[in-house]
Amino acid sequence: MTPYEEAVQTELTRWQRAMQKPPSTFGRLSTAVQRRINRIIPRRIHQLITATIKQMTRAVLFGAEFLNRLPETGLTLPQREAAVVDRINFYRKAGAAEGGVTGAGGLLLGLADFPLLLGLKMKLLFEIAALYGHSVSDYRERVYILYIFQLAFSSQERRQVVYRYLADWPEHSRQLPDDINQFDWLTFQQEYRDYIDLVKMAQLVPGIGAAVGIVANYQLVSQLGRTAMNAYRMRWAAENESLLT
Repeated sequence: MTPYEEAVQTELTRWQRAMQKPPSTFGRLSTAVQRRINRIIPRRIHQLITATIKQMTRAVLFGAEFLNRLPETGLTLPQREAAVVDRINFYRKAGAAEGGVTGAGGLLLGLADFPLLLGLKMKLLFEIAALYGHSVSDYRERVYILYIFQLAFSSQERRQVVYRYLADWPEHSRQLPDDINQFDWLTFQQEYRDYIDLVKMAQLVPGIGAAVGIVANYQLVSQLGRTAMNAYRMRWAAENESLLT
């Protein structure tokens, strides 16, 4: 292996272990705090957020607005990952700037941040998929993207389940329906509704919105990018037997 491949193997192994760890006391406490914040937010805001997630899920599965980049071919892993890191840097800076503006603008702009950031993160995931050579015209690849999204922003209990889907993706993908219209997207979005981006709801709390918007957006996009890189590294290793062995 090259030094780069050795570094990738080390990081991937560390990430895989983290994905399979049982929930920690700190993790359970964090989830409890997030749910407490969740209860502070008015019901109508929860309804708006749920509707946004539902619409975005449908757009990813059925829409064509994200299918604007062809899969990259003929690139080495270091070349692919250099391009991926560049896109992550772009989107986290864009997300931080957007979060700072909307967070400082009060409740209405704070609400606007949720779908805007969700859209940025989905666009990032589609770009990463293409850079790793996967065609998102196949709806199964879009389901894979949704699983990455869920893996990045879920409780550890749910993370363990989703990780197993990705770790055994060839088998799991064969179990998906051939017809995209048969995919149970409603159940999917309900499963991660209570966990996805709960920290972003703190942006709606008066007095801390701008600070949360800048820091949280930057960190959330970074977290998503790291998760996506390792998820695709795992597939790359499985599909290229000579790599990372």
